[in-house]
Amino acid sequence: MKKNPRHLIGKTVLAALLSVSLAACSNNMGGKEAENQSKGAMETYAVGDSFKATDPFNLPILYSDQPSYPYKQDWMLFKKITEMTGVTLQPVIVPMSDYSQKRSLLISSGDAPLVIPKTYPGEESAFVSSNAILPVSDYIDLMPNFKNKVESWGLEDELEGLRQEDGKYYVLPGLHEEVWPDYTLLVRTDILEKHNIAIPTTWDELLTVMKQLKEEYPDSIPFSDRFQFNSTLNIASAGFGTKAGWGFGSGLTYKEDQDQFVYTATTQEYKDMLTYFNKLVAEGLLDKESFTQDDDQAIQKFVSGKSFIINGNSQTVILHRNDMNKTLGEENYSIAKITVPGGPAGQLMSGSRLENGVMISAKAKQSENFEAILQFVDWLYYSDEGQEFAKWGVEGETYTKENGVRKLVEDVNYNGLNPKGTKDLRIDYGFSGGVFAYGGTTDLLQSMFSEEELTFQNDMKEVKTVIPAEPPIPYSIEERERVTLLSTPLKDYTDQNTFKFILGERDLSEFDTFVKELESQGLTQYLELANTTYKEYKNKK
Repeated sequence: MKKNPRHLIGKTVLAALLSVSLAACSNNMGGKEAENQSKGAMETYAVGDSFKATDPFNLPILYSDQPSYPYKQDWMLFKKITEMTGVTLQPVIVPMSDYSQKRSLLISSGDAPLVIPKTYPGEESAFVSSNAILPVSDYIDLMPNFKNKVESWGLEDELEGLRQEDGKYYVLPGLHEEVWPDYTLLVRTDILEKHNIAIPTTWDELLTVMKQLKEEYPDSIPFSDRFQFNSTLNIASAGFGTKAGWGFGSGLTYKEDQDQFVYTATTQEYKDMLTYFNKLVAEGLLDKESFTQDDDQAIQKFVSGKSFIINGNSQTVILHRNDMNKTLGEENYSIAKITVPGGPAGQLMSGSRLENGVMISAKAKQSENFEAILQFVDWLYYSDEGQEFAKWGVEGETYTKENGVRKLVEDVNYNGLNPKGTKDLRIDYGFSGGVFAYGGTTDLLQSMFSEEELTFQNDMKEVKTVIPAEPPIPYSIEERERVTLLSTPLKDYTDQNTFKFILGERDLSEFDTFVKELESQGLTQYLELANTTYKEYKNKK
C-alpha cells in the first residue's frame, strides 16, 4: 500500500481505496480456495503461546479512525506487531463517523479487507446471505485462546445468541470475563453535601433529591441530559423491568413465565417507566431539551452549574472535571458517578459479556495464509498476551509491571492515569484504541481504572443482580428480511411516542391506543414470526 499518512475513504477517493485494498488482498490469495492454507502458520499453537508467523505476510484490515486519536502510520503499535508476529497490517482507514456505512459498502462490493473489526454482535447478520463473511464457528479449533475463554468463562449460552439459522455464527465477539457497567448518572456531590442531601440509591429517591435541589435553586434545571436521553433510558429500564434507549434492541423481551417474547413497549413495565420520567418533566426537574440538544449543550449546562445531574461514564467524568476546573475552579466543586439507581423491579443490571468483535472476510479461505490469519487474530484479540499488548503497549517502553501491577512509564499518560505525562498512549503510540483493545479478564479491564472507578465497579457488583441472557431467535435469511421490514417502522414509531409520552406531548391515558396503533403497523405479525422461530429453535435444540 502507498505510504501516504492518511487514506480516508470519502466520496472522491473511495474508488482508489477499493483498488488499494484489492491489491493488498491479492498478495495473499488467488481466485479459488487455496490448496495449501497453512503457509505462515505455527505447526503447534496453543493457549499461552506467542504467535510468530513462520513466513511473514501482509494482512489487510479495516480500521475505524477515531478523531480523538487519529491514525498514524508510524505508531509503535504497528511496528511492534510486525516485529513480534511477522504480520504487517495494511489498514484501510475509514472515518469512525462513516464506519458502518462504508463497511457495508466494502463488503457488499466484494472489496472488504480480510479482517473487519469493530463489529457489534448482530451487525454481521446483514452479510450472512451473501456468503461474504466467514462462518467463523467452523474454525474455532484453530483459535485456542478464543475457545479456552469461552469454555472457562462459561460463555456458551451467550454465543448461542449469535447463531444463524444454519447453526453457525459469523462474528468473533469481544469476550469479557464478567459483565461490567460503564454509564450511570454523574452528580454534583458538593451541592448535595452542602444541603445535607443523601446520594440517591433508587429512582424514587432521585425524584426526592431533584425536588430538594429545585427548592434550593429555583432557576436551575436539576437534570439536563446528553445522548438524546438514550443512555439514561437504557440504564433506568433494567430497574423498571424493561428495555429502552440504547438497550431497546429488537424491541422484544422474553417472558419466562409465558415462554414467549412480547413487544417491550407494550408492557406495563414500559408504561411505568414512561410515567416516572413524565413526572420529572412535568415538575420541571428534567430538562425537556435533554431529548434534542447536542451533547455540548448538555455538558455546558452541567459544567457551568446550571444543572446538577447528567449521564456519563468513567471517561466523561474526567473530561467534565477538566472543563469545570476552568469554569468553576478546582476547589469549588465535586462530581461523582453514582451507583445506578434501583427501580420497582429491584437492583438489576442489564449487560452482556460479549462486545464488539471481528468479522473475517470469506475471501480469507482463498489465502494460503488462512490458518496463520486465524492464529494471529486469536493471539491479538483473545490471548492474555495479545490483549495486554493492545491495551498497555510494550513492557519497559510504555508501561512497567511489578507483582502483577501495571503502571504507565513516567512520560506516558492515558485518560488521566498519569496526568504529568507529555505523551498519550493512544495519540502517540496507538495502544488502547477501539480497533484492537477490548475484551479480556476483569483484572486487565480494571487495570486502567482509577480508584474512583474501581469503587463504582465494586459498588455495582455488590448491589446489582445481572439480568440473565435471553434465548436466541435464529431467523432464516428470508425471515430476517421480513423482520427488518416489520421491526424498523415499529421501533421508529415507538421512539417517537416514547418521547411524546415523557414530554407530555401525548397523554399517558392514550397508552392503550398507542399499543393498538403498533398492532395496526404489523406488531402481531412481528411477534408471530419471532415466537414461531424461537419455538422451532427450542424444539430442535
